[in-house]
Amino acid sequence: MSNLEFDLENGLGGEKKDGTGSQRGHSIYDTNQFDTGDEYQNLVRYISNYREGRRKSVASISPDDEAVKKPWWKFWAKQGAAPGQDESSFEVPDDWLTTELKQGLHSNELDFRRKRSGWNELTTEKENMFLKFLSYFTGPILYVMEIAVLLAAGLRDWIDFGVIIAILLLNAGVGWYQEKQAADVVASLKGDIALRATVVRDGTEQDIKARELVPGDIVIIEEGQVVPADARLICAYDQPEAFEEYKQLMAEEEGEEPKEKKGDDDEEEEDKHHGVSLVAADQSAITGESLAVDKYMGDTCYYTTGCKRGKAYGIVTANARASFVGRTATLVQGAKDQGHFKAIMTSIGTALLVVVVLWILISWIGGFFHHLNLATPEDSSNNLLHYVLILLIVGVPVGLPVVTTTTLAVGAAYLAKEKAIVQKLTAIESLAGVDVLCSDKTGTLTANQLSIREPFVSEDVDVNWMMAVAALASSHNIKSLDPIDKVTILTLKRYPKAREILEQGWKTEKYTPFDPVSKRITAVCVCDGVRYTCAKGAPKAILNLSACSEETAAVFRAKAGEFARRGFRSLGVAVQKNDEPWDLLGMLSMFDPPREDTAQTIAEAQFLGLQVKMLTGDAIAIAKETCKMLALGTKVYNSDRLIHGGLSGTTQHDLVERADGFAEVFPEHKYQVVEMLQQRGHLTAMTGDGVNDAPSLKKSDCGIAVEGASEAAQAAADIVFLAPGLSTIVSAIKIARQIFQRMKAYIQYRIALCFHLEIYLVTSMVAINETVRVDLIVFLALFADLATIAVAYDNAHYEARPVEWQLPKIWIISVMLGVLLAMATWVMRGALFLPNGGFIQNFGNIQEILFLEISLTENWLIFVTRGGQTYPSVQLVGAIFGVDVLATLFCIFGWLSGPSYETNPATPMRFIDNNGRTSVVTVVVVWCYSIGVTIVIAIVYFLMNKVSWLDNLGRKKRSRQDTSMENILAHLSKVAVEHERDDVKGTSRFHLASKATEAEMDE
Repeated sequence: MSNLEFDLENGLGGEKKDGTGSQRGHSIYDTNQFDTGDEYQNLVRYISNYREGRRKSVASISPDDEAVKKPWWKFWAKQGAAPGQDESSFEVPDDWLTTELKQGLHSNELDFRRKRSGWNELTTEKENMFLKFLSYFTGPILYVMEIAVLLAAGLRDWIDFGVIIAILLLNAGVGWYQEKQAADVVASLKGDIALRATVVRDGTEQDIKARELVPGDIVIIEEGQVVPADARLICAYDQPEAFEEYKQLMAEEEGEEPKEKKGDDDEEEEDKHHGVSLVAADQSAITGESLAVDKYMGDTCYYTTGCKRGKAYGIVTANARASFVGRTATLVQGAKDQGHFKAIMTSIGTALLVVVVLWILISWIGGFFHHLNLATPEDSSNNLLHYVLILLIVGVPVGLPVVTTTTLAVGAAYLAKEKAIVQKLTAIESLAGVDVLCSDKTGTLTANQLSIREPFVSEDVDVNWMMAVAALASSHNIKSLDPIDKVTILTLKRYPKAREILEQGWKTEKYTPFDPVSKRITAVCVCDGVRYTCAKGAPKAILNLSACSEETAAVFRAKAGEFARRGFRSLGVAVQKNDEPWDLLGMLSMFDPPREDTAQTIAEAQFLGLQVKMLTGDAIAIAKETCKMLALGTKVYNSDRLIHGGLSGTTQHDLVERADGFAEVFPEHKYQVVEMLQQRGHLTAMTGDGVNDAPSLKKSDCGIAVEGASEAAQAAADIVFLAPGLSTIVSAIKIARQIFQRMKAYIQYRIALCFHLEIYLVTSMVAINETVRVDLIVFLALFADLATIAVAYDNAHYEARPVEWQLPKIWIISVMLGVLLAMATWVMRGALFLPNGGFIQNFGNIQEILFLEISLTENWLIFVTRGGQTYPSVQLVGAIFGVDVLATLFCIFGWLSGPSYETNPATPMRFIDNNGRTSVVTVVVVWCYSIGVTIVIAIVYFLMNKVSWLDNLGRKKRSRQDTSMENILAHLSKVAVEHERDDVKGTSRFHLASKATEAEMDE
């Protein structure tokens, strides 16, 4: 007789009874759709009515939840700023925590409390928009330009004074606006990952955004949800009558005197527990404990921890800023993460400042030789202070910090369009340089769409009974089902008789969720007075429960091995009736197919110089089979080899570096893999989704929270993805490399411009006692900034290898380009000394011709440094063309050319126009010459990038190996300091000893 037939004969087939099932011992599972009937009626109804569909984003749940936007004219106001001024220091009054359980807070109390405590969210310090604008005038480069403003005012050069101020305002205004626009795009997407909470207000349960909670709110904490604020537990959800007991407990604690701790700490801790455990909370991100912690009446559940079991009422005791997690975050909030990018910008700016000081010194030496005065004549630029002003303007790239920062900000908006939220701008640089990607399997490499194939059923066992037991040993909280539990339950659509079994009046007395120690889920269920203990979990763990024959066990193991070789995840199912021996029912085979684009994406990642390593909690056979299907490589190892495999030092590092993946990994293994790869010089990206992944995400160079990640993982990550799959990550890496290319092209361009004018002007000052007028110089600087503001929107290419700042290469190429530009300008100036006037056709002006040539060649240089792999954007071409037209008009009409002057050697004056104008024919000649110069420079730039030693100059070795140090550290990790005390002699000593292994410590 089968188990099913036996159970039917003993009452399961009788009349359906009304049972009230309890979740985790007490609570009834409910949703908005299935809020009538008992636990198993709801479950069967859920199975019957389930339809596949896309999950609603948080933003679409309620239009009333939209944040109130400020009026456009209130540009100084903070968007969504909290009314509370200092939430972290606010102490909640005791009378706020006396809210009635069933009634909750009244709506008219909320605004008052929120004004006092602030919004319930951990936000970065709100920036004052006006102060943000002023910050664009700070920094070494900007300070030098501000000194130039004062110098222009002192020299009474009011045109220069106004134009320099205009340059500063232009850079600040554009930078502020672009960064704000990009930040708004990213912020709008962050609404899709907003945390929500169920709260009791005005006597009804309401679903609200967690940021709207205030101290004193009654919240409902249940399995699968994140705790939305620090909350003190009141009672189980289905035992509201225990509220009186809770009030009595609070009154007793309030009247207690503090006691000194005596005896064992664990016993003291046990005494604090009141009643039975209401929920179990995952506090691993806070305490590092891998197992869920039981929480009792009066205990505090901490903000952002996950509820793993149970359903209970709690009262909010503190908002996010004043919570345990919030206070910890406040400690590090002042530490601004400027990153490697900020250091690079500072080093370039400092070097350029040093160089310009040297050029000023040389120009003054030449000025003393030519007997120049300090500040006179006032209408001429040939005096020492004007030399200083000119060289400060040309030698200090005022747009460098603004353009590079806004390029990152606009890049963050580009990434946001690809459903990637950048938490900090410096993460873009890190993502562009990543060369190793440690990826989750489920949901990233695979589709995360589990399906159960034909199950293996033990001899004389009915498949319907086995499937019913598997469903009993699952979470029944249909609001937030685990993927494995969800597919187990929904598979009952194919087994109608199994659904009939679930309708026989079951009650859940106790439910124990999966944990990494036991590797199984167990549920104690009662039907018609008979107690069944149902278990589902890893095949080995389930096999160890049963006392089956060796022959049955051998068949079971063989089937598990076969499933693993085929890439299936196996789950054993067993049941115990009353106190009888466990009965091994069979095994479920689950398959999560790879995404259709994953194999192609991995090949593309490898082309980009990216090594993909798979880290999965699945068995090694499943991991290897998945790697085969994805052409990822089969050097996959069990994670135990990292810690218990007897490897250490260089051997252990080599294993991690050469492996294609690791199976059966825990969060600590992920952290160790990242750490070892970083020690070898690799820039590592790590994907994660769970609370336990937070440490490794924080440790990696670029932490990536994948779609559906927990709030803790999102908080620890540098980038949060809202779209699934590896292809979105690889696309983001391409975009990051394009952003990096834009910044690199602009920096090379800007350094070259500085050296161009410094070399030409100083040599001209020293050799022929001539310079370009300061009025024209300030417009050259203005045009250079106007032309390159659009570089953030350029169509950049991405390199087929991880990128990094190669400063020696950047400096060599930039200086070479600057020298070539200076030589080209000298050729132009030298030709004007020829008796036939050289480039002058009909008539012209020396200052205006030089101005036009310098402006054209400098503007077009950005087309050289950006590379020729892609066409320039319309914005960039339009900006540069507009500036070129302005420079041409300056030249034709002689604007700001100044009076005519004698030169030494003499220039043929019959070609010089006294009004400063230049003929159109001359302008055409200058344009043609500038085009030729740009072509020559482009050829030189192309050839320099083809030189292998220069192309690799400044690149760091990504796989550096320090065998000696790695082995020394490995040996030191096995050494411990022991303290011995001789009670007879009264002496003690410290000595070195071998550290005990984990196995020895367990014994």
